Amino acid sequence: MIRADTRMPTAQGVRAAAEAIAAILPPTPLLPVEIGGVRAWVKADNLQPIGSFKIRGAWWRLSSLTPEERAAGVVAVSSGNHAQGVAWAARRLGVRATIVMPHDAPEVKLANTRALGAEVVLYRRPGEDRDAVAARLIAARGGTLVHAFGDPWVIEGQGSAAIEIAAQLGRTPSRIIACCGGGGLAAGLALGAPEAKIHAVEPVGWDMVGRSLAAGAIVPAASDAPRTICDALQPLATKPINLAVLLGRAEPGVAVTDAEVRAAQRFAFANLRLVLEPGGAAALAAALAGKVPLDADSVIMLTGGNADPAAYAATIAATD
Repeated sequence: MIRADTRMPTAQGVRAAAEAIAAILPPTPLLPVEIGGVRAWVKADNLQPIGSFKIRGAWWRLSSLTPEERAAGVVAVSSGNHAQGVAWAARRLGVRATIVMPHDAPEVKLANTRALGAEVVLYRRPGEDRDAVAARLIAARGGTLVHAFGDPWVIEGQGSAAIEIAAQLGRTPSRIIACCGGGGLAAGLALGAPEAKIHAVEPVGWDMVGRSLAAGAIVPAASDAPRTICDALQPLATKPINLAVLLGRAEPGVAVTDAEVRAAQRFAFANLRLVLEPGGAAALAAALAGKVPLDADSVIMLTGGNADPAAYAATIAATD
């Protein structure tokens, strides 16, 4: 057995993950979009079966388990989208899944995770360390940890989006703009599209990947970090494996405000006819706000569509 904490993700692993994912899922659409007079592209991973790109890493991780690991089950930590990805893959593979989720996760994500057959264990944020909760569960029950972003197979699986993008675009993208929580997607994209510029976009006050890139070392989120509507993009810190991949590969980090995210949700609804949750709209928010450059070969990741219905309706109805 190869431990997740002793293996680094590779470009070859990303290509293998892309093949495995293509065998069970069709590519999500690559759609044209005009922003500021520039015609760029969006990758609509919000249209995955679970409404999120997280299905990619979850499938590659769980399908790579040994028979003994599958028999012991998996434990994951997630604010909701990774939870659904792991639950979806676990049900398809016949693996027992336990998901550690925050008590204030959107109800739609909690309900969907349970509906897919996973056990949900809640923790309180701020205050409790979700990784510590997961470690206690594994110590008591056994099982393999499927980390939301700090796992080499998960990183490779997320990078499969870059393989799809290049095939759909017919060429290497000049840049990929990605919503960023812990850096799993950004790291995977950096491996899957090594010639492209990778822009990691985080909420203001939770831009610890961007700060870590600038410092060259892990910088955790502040204890008094502000509230954000991007519930999917709030890990306390990135992991060494993610930073190791991103250092020297990723562009400087970008942070977006809640107002910019809401504007992106409205833009996607009005212009693309797509539903985006706040965290899934962060990359589009950065593009619309002029915080990243765009050209005809730029691709913006739309990473999640599991929006809380009431909050989403209020956002769409608002005018500011």
